[in-house]
Amino acid sequence: MKNILLVTLLSCAFGSMEAQFVASEPDRTLNTGKEQVTALAMAPRGDRMLVGTTKGAALFDIESGKKVQDFPFKEDDNSTVWHASFNDNGEFVLLIGYTGKREVWDVKSGKIDKMLNKHGWIPDPRQVKAMGLNMGNSDFDRFYQQTEAVLGEVRAVAQKNGAVQFITSSDQALQQIEFPQNKDQHHRAPCLFSDTHFITGTDDGRVLFYPLVRR
Repeated sequence: MKNILLVTLLSCAFGSMEAQFVASEPDRTLNTGKEQVTALAMAPRGDRMLVGTTKGAALFDIESGKKVQDFPFKEDDNSTVWHASFNDNGEFVLLIGYTGKREVWDVKSGKIDKMLNKHGWIPDPRQVKAMGLNMGNSDFDRFYQQTEAVLGEVRAVAQKNGAVQFITSSDQALQQIEFPQNKDQHHRAPCLFSDTHFITGTDDGRVLFYPLVRR
């Protein structure tokens, strides 16, 4: 099946195997288009997903899968969103681009709020630079902002071959998820945990929700 992804348990070369940390297949998929998924953020209420791509960003209702709002981010000739996040109440989103430029968008209206000074929750230029979002760093360093996520004592780590590996605090590899449908096998999957799922994105616009089976 097209949407079934290969889940490979690591061999004994990584040490003794334990029970799976996430289910072998996602139980929910958001189809966001055909662009690479570059950043993910969940709304504070847990009902919507902000998806950054190589063509701006969009907000999706998780339950219905429907697009709620478009954020046509663009700076110069580049429209890739390198970082995406919400404010505390979910009324605004922050998008950061190629040069480290910050844009705050109103979720309800879908318009840019140009008064950045009133948004104390967004990172200042120095913090943005520390994230790697500045012209002095490579595309690779700027692009991959969500290569790790932590839940308890387990880390989800995006691998150079496009896979995601789950590793304990003692560096024991539990499980690995692979994405054979990716055309770019070096696409670093963005990593995000919710209370119930591990969430990641592919290079063909899918956002995948893997149920947690072991906490």
